[in-house]
Amino acid sequence: MNRFFLSFELIDSPLLVICVVVAALGVLVVVLWPPRRILRTILVGLGAGVVMYVVARVLEHFDVFQGPLPAGADFWAAGGVAAAAVGVVGICRRPWVRRIGGVVTVLAALLAAALGVNASYGVTHNLAAILGVQALDPASLPQQEAAAGDPATLYQTWEPPADMPAKGTVSALTGSTRIPTGQYAARDASLYLPPAAQVANPPALPLLVFMMGQPGSPDPTSLAKALDAFAATNKGLAPIAIVVDQLTAPDRDPACVDSSKYGAVATYINQLVPQWAEQNLNIVKDHKYWIIGGFSNGGSCAAVYGTKYPETWGQMLDVMGNEFPGSEHVDQTVADVYGGDAAAFQANKPSVIMAAAAPGTYAGHTAVFTWGSLDTTYGPGQLANSQAAQAAGFTVLTHIVNGAGHTGEALDGSLAYAIPALAPVLGLAAPAS
Repeated sequence: MNRFFLSFELIDSPLLVICVVVAALGVLVVVLWPPRRILRTILVGLGAGVVMYVVARVLEHFDVFQGPLPAGADFWAAGGVAAAAVGVVGICRRPWVRRIGGVVTVLAALLAAALGVNASYGVTHNLAAILGVQALDPASLPQQEAAAGDPATLYQTWEPPADMPAKGTVSALTGSTRIPTGQYAARDASLYLPPAAQVANPPALPLLVFMMGQPGSPDPTSLAKALDAFAATNKGLAPIAIVVDQLTAPDRDPACVDSSKYGAVATYINQLVPQWAEQNLNIVKDHKYWIIGGFSNGGSCAAVYGTKYPETWGQMLDVMGNEFPGSEHVDQTVADVYGGDAAAFQANKPSVIMAAAAPGTYAGHTAVFTWGSLDTTYGPGQLANSQAAQAAGFTVLTHIVNGAGHTGEALDGSLAYAIPALAPVLGLAAPAS
């Protein structure tokens, strides 16, 4: 499929408005074109919309969506189905103008409903992310010419050149730049290079390895937006970020561990990705400046990896993660990932890993936990893990995004907080006074 269509912005673009306008005009054509049967047609549409609304609420009650629907999603679905039902009436009635209007109405209304529901979640910004495929241009890696200096005081010593770009770049690590995946079928990772990484004699920068949610893909859109916003007010400085694939496919959940069923995901992310980054990127070699992070499913993996491999990851960022991997489907995870070994499943919970760690294991490590105030599914687990991290010796930072659920709004708000909050320990900003 054409890369332009795969990467076209679905949320921050006028496409949704255009579809709504076209659908509304189509409804008017169907309803008002003579001969008119206005009341009957409107009742059909209203009935279909009400049925869709009730169905959405019933499915939400049975937790089909793994948490409450975001605000507006049910109304987008109901409104789209109502307009589409009017369109179907138009298709079934003469004259041909009404029938053509009906076809247009159905197509525009269903597309508007899909785009509206997607915008309510606010996470998947393009068709590539929805399909779980990579649509970015292949990466061109910068030369290994990092300027020497103390990473702790980079915010003081770095002076950006006049020709530094205003924004970072995003690209696909594919082909000759693909990260070796070993015994794991990872999709191509994405790379974010901040403005400071794109100049001659760039500074060595911190490394952020990030994972998105499930269903999902290594889509860097939200993370790149947040890193660009930070870099814009901090002399072009930000972590170099790699968005990796902890799923292999949108409908799979390897639960963050190596297994015979899903492959060696933990080995890939905690060994192969760091090895590749050290060999190919201008990053600080001291692992104190390395962050493991993730959103939702990726956040639960970040919590596991940040607690299990503190020698690799100096800092941890858990954005609305599950309390533990596989929390939504415990029995299936125990069977598929752990071969029925419930004790091994229990031992891989972040709280259990932290409780078993020797005193001092997490000294100098910062753990950031964020969630939306309306996220009743994952918020309590985030609070519990933040308290366990505090007890285990992490320096813990928490942030609640008011009025947000498990959505892109909370993801954006979390990253807008977390990146500046971590900046002082990464040498990207002055320590908090």
